[in-house]
Amino acid sequence: MKAIRVMALLEASTVSGSAKAVLEFAREAARAHAGLPQIELSIATFDRGQGENPLARAIRETGAPHDVLFERRRFDTRVIGQLRAAAENRRADLVWSNSVKSHFLVRQAGLNRIRRWAAFHHGYTATDLKMRLYNQFDRWSLPAADQVLTSSAAFVQEIERQNVRPGRIHVQHMPIRPFAPVAERKKTELRRQLRLEDGARVLLCVGRMSREKGHADLILALPLLREQAGSQPLRLLLVGEGPERVRIEELCRRLELTEMVTLAGQQDDVNPYYAIADVFVLPSRSEGCSNALLEAMAAGVPVVAADAGGISEVVTNGENGLLVKKNSAEELASAAARLLEDGELRRRLISSAREIVSRKTPDAFFQGIASVFQRACANDN
Repeated sequence: MKAIRVMALLEASTVSGSAKAVLEFAREAARAHAGLPQIELSIATFDRGQGENPLARAIRETGAPHDVLFERRRFDTRVIGQLRAAAENRRADLVWSNSVKSHFLVRQAGLNRIRRWAAFHHGYTATDLKMRLYNQFDRWSLPAADQVLTSSAAFVQEIERQNVRPGRIHVQHMPIRPFAPVAERKKTELRRQLRLEDGARVLLCVGRMSREKGHADLILALPLLREQAGSQPLRLLLVGEGPERVRIEELCRRLELTEMVTLAGQQDDVNPYYAIADVFVLPSRSEGCSNALLEAMAAGVPVVAADAGGISEVVTNGENGLLVKKNSAEELASAAARLLEDGELRRRLISSAREIVSRKTPDAFFQGIASVFQRACANDN
């Protein structure tokens, strides 16, 4: 089969979210897959003068060619010429966009008229009015894509409301690799850095600090959980950055929880945090196929998750995790307390969760995405 030259567009500077999936795809593209064409992948990212970042280093490690599009602001139309030139230089057969901005730029540059186009919809963030307005660009962009991928069946109707034909929409869950063990020395050092007292039970939440991630619901759950836990010392670790950080800090001060909550910021290596966690909590109000959820399950951390978006496509309540009603601090607290108290339940959920994530391999992800690229390039729409 003829190789397919693909240029992926990413709007990130850290290795999180859609960037993790593209990097896994790049690693898989470096080897042959029976029954599928060879994918020659290059990756383009945006830069506002910050210099090399963790994502650029991770791209270099995959061996994938990397183009940098220089811009001055979030939607700088001056990158359009650079985008056209990069696609031409890479002789791309197909462009793979991964969020609202890159969808918009592909169509604005007219690349959809001269190359095949697969757009990956990862859900919307609504951090401010400007972002909510930007989200509306998909009504113009997505209908022009040859194929539209999404990480969750829960997003299909959302995409159809953007006037995308149902036959062009494909659901593809995120990939996860087996958890890399963390040395005891490293875990001990992290607990020391975080000033965790002996015997303290650790709740962990990993994700971008934006409103739809529901961090406020988790903070509001802590006083209730503290009552149920009695004298047992508890700490909540929040890993990630975003526009909600200031609001979360203020909420912690108002509820007198600053000693109980640690905002660890963005971390290049999250594995040590999973390794010291007793319970992982995902309080999202909107979610597709959460990378952090899959990581926690692979790491053997029992999970409590709000039943939002595509979470129930991964978590079956009482089988491989505990599902609670979204926007409910009371249910988050009750479920977390139950896991902290019931060792047998934790062990059963962990065992079942590992079976689930063992099927969401990077190889399966590559095969799903590559088959969609093959379909797009065959003009089978």
